[in-house]
Amino acid sequence: MSRGSGSGFDRHITIFSPEGKLYQVEYAFKALKAGGLTSIGVKGADSVVVATQKKIPDKLLDPSTVTSLFSITPFIGVVQTGMIADSRAHVARIRHEAATFNFKFGYEVPVNYLARRMADLAQVYTQHAYMRPLGVASIFCGVDEELGPQLYKVDPAGGCFGFKACAVGEKELEANNFLEKKVKGDPKFSTEETVMMVIQALQAVMSADFKATDVEIGIVTTADPRFRVLSSAEVDAYLTRLAERD
Repeated sequence: MSRGSGSGFDRHITIFSPEGKLYQVEYAFKALKAGGLTSIGVKGADSVVVATQKKIPDKLLDPSTVTSLFSITPFIGVVQTGMIADSRAHVARIRHEAATFNFKFGYEVPVNYLARRMADLAQVYTQHAYMRPLGVASIFCGVDEELGPQLYKVDPAGGCFGFKACAVGEKELEANNFLEKKVKGDPKFSTEETVMMVIQALQAVMSADFKATDVEIGIVTTADPRFRVLSSAEVDAYLTRLAERD
């Protein structure tokens, strides 16, 4: 075995390579990009908006059954990017954790607590040989009663951070570069500006305009803290306004 190569050290998740890497965890990050989707989240002054590409892998599929946006509680939404099967299993566990918190304490789970809880569980998956990291990254959004709009990203290694804007997926680097230029300092975007920013970011990384059916957008606002997914008509209206503005 040559020193410095990944040979042998990528067989087990619990063994560090001489360079201090856990190759199976790095492979999980590659797996979440294999689906070819990019997801973006932006936090405004009174809202949080998340969006992701919607690709139908087979023409025979019912498009209404394909989604990457999930409602965890009436007030918390999550966009999953990565392997579809892992995403659905992960969403089931997130909902279980949210329901357990509600049952135990008698009130809705805060979005920052839920994100950190799922990050803790993801980190445990990197410690045991009989587990594997999930090939999925999650972007959580919600409105906290005390802290206001909240946006968190959780990765397969268990990293969890709050963001003003973030991206994950195949075009993560390009999307982050775009967002860094547009979201400087601490801009106080209105709800409409936040939605527009998410759409612009997706268009920039895709290098093309898209139809309302090519994207999914979820939103939660302080005025209406319930998480909901925008209809195709609503998305089309935003696309029209954006085209007229340009």
